[in-house]
Amino acid sequence: MQRKLATIMVGDFVGSTTAMESDEEGAIARIDTILETVRMVVQRHDGRVFGTAGDGLLAEFGSPVNALRSAIEARAEIAALPGASGGDMRFGLHLADVVVVGSDLRGDGVNIAARIEASAPPGAIEVSGLLYDQVRRVSPCGFEDIGERQLKGILEPIRIYRVTELVDRHVFQFAPTRSTPNAAQSPRTNSIAVARFDVAPGAIADQFFLAEGITDDLTLELSRLRGLFVSSRSAATALTTKDPVEIGRLLGVGYVISGSIRQVGDDLRVNIALTETGEGLVIWSDRIRRPFRELLDVLDEIIARVAATVSGRIEQSELAAARLKRPENMTAYEYYLRGLDHHRLVGVSDIHVHEAMAWFERSMAADPGFGRPFAMHVCSWSNLPSFDLNRAEQQVAHALALDPSDPEAHRIMGAIKMKSGDFVSSRYHHIRAHELAPNDAYILGRSAAFYVYVGEAERALEMLDRAETLDPFLPVWITEERVAALYALGRFEEMMRVALTLPFQTRRKSLYQIAASMACGDAGKAEFLVRQALSLDPSLSAVYIRMQETYADESVTDTLVERNCDAGLPLTPRKPVARKKSLSLR
Repeated sequence: MQRKLATIMVGDFVGSTTAMESDEEGAIARIDTILETVRMVVQRHDGRVFGTAGDGLLAEFGSPVNALRSAIEARAEIAALPGASGGDMRFGLHLADVVVVGSDLRGDGVNIAARIEASAPPGAIEVSGLLYDQVRRVSPCGFEDIGERQLKGILEPIRIYRVTELVDRHVFQFAPTRSTPNAAQSPRTNSIAVARFDVAPGAIADQFFLAEGITDDLTLELSRLRGLFVSSRSAATALTTKDPVEIGRLLGVGYVISGSIRQVGDDLRVNIALTETGEGLVIWSDRIRRPFRELLDVLDEIIARVAATVSGRIEQSELAAARLKRPENMTAYEYYLRGLDHHRLVGVSDIHVHEAMAWFERSMAADPGFGRPFAMHVCSWSNLPSFDLNRAEQQVAHALALDPSDPEAHRIMGAIKMKSGDFVSSRYHHIRAHELAPNDAYILGRSAAFYVYVGEAERALEMLDRAETLDPFLPVWITEERVAALYALGRFEEMMRVALTLPFQTRRKSLYQIAASMACGDAGKAEFLVRQALSLDPSLSAVYIRMQETYADESVTDTLVERNCDAGLPLTPRKPVARKKSLSLR
């Protein structure tokens, strides 16, 4: 028998028997419209419907993420249909090895997906633990851990996760910023990308955080050198290829750093290579074995060698100025990297927020003179309802006192000052962050929001252009800033076109689309978008707009709220909120 690995999505119309008893023909027409909507969404995400069962369908996807996005978007589009609601369908998803029988798929994997769907409440999207493990790092949504469930006819219990609200701010949500992201780019002068480091064979899986941390820190510190063009951290994560020639073609860089790490006891082993991307020739490679406490010395050596090879004009004084202040205790650095690993996933589940904060707190305790964990602790904390802006400001001020040269701490302080209404101080910190890391696409993109809110949207667009040049795979919460900037400039038609290029819905994008539709006199479209947005997040209201869209000119926020509410967005949440919306300084 032919077998293959596939993601199975089962969708079923809820309450079809009752609906047909009251209006058979109307129910059949309604079910057909809804199933056709699901079918079109499946096709849009490169899926295939391989089976139907009256009021339900079965689909397969090669990508678990595409399957998840398909279920989310199908539910939203159904909710926006006249007379329909987000509770009309429920979905079950599972990743499994299945048997191919002609155009049909069979086996336990299909049965498990069907049982997950059948046990879900109306309107829910539930996934198996196997599928969750595949999508959690790139998911467009959050999840609630339902626990293990005994499914009918399935011998072993299956861990189930339920999709909650959309995640607007999640570091792995990429939004390609070129219309053809796979198009070749000519290499720029003195340009380099840091490919995602691997965990070497034989290393324990727990060292993944270390590989991620080395990738991040090398990219950040190289981006502080003015003589280098450095492709961003998210670009290295977005690319699936490890071929330096292909990376150079996609990112437009002349060199690629790649490597792997393995920690054995107190020793760290680093395999590293610098490759030119024209023909894939290795310029230099090294196998470094040093005590873990000398890791930052290793990074300094790598940065110096890269600078000497790629751009010989970089002076030693600039190299010294680019270095972030080091921790005295390398245990604190390890704890910091573990915290970052969870921080990257804070939008997916609250457990990652708490884990990130706990590791940052361990790092702060292990080395009170190490500034970075103090700032990142605040960034994670901002995702919880307990977040206190005044205490956060004091903590980030302490981080900056410990290390005034940390660009990310300045960016976080700039965001805090902006949220508290001090736009003068916010401007200083955003400018300082950019001065300290002129080639950091993330800081450029996030700082663009400040200029939108202070009425300098044209400058925000220029910064976004620069960030997108550095990185064609920016996180979606940065690329969506272009939507806000165009709205602020009154360029509504252009804004709507840009909004359609984002790979999936976000709350902010929807709210600006609604307001722009009302501004253009298209109330019908605005009302449709409100229904769609509320199906994605039933607790969405004007409260969220006032918390997030902090314009210096309050009349802009007032108009944004008014236009959304005129289209049907509630002033306050209509449904109970599981937890208060977080501020999120990411």
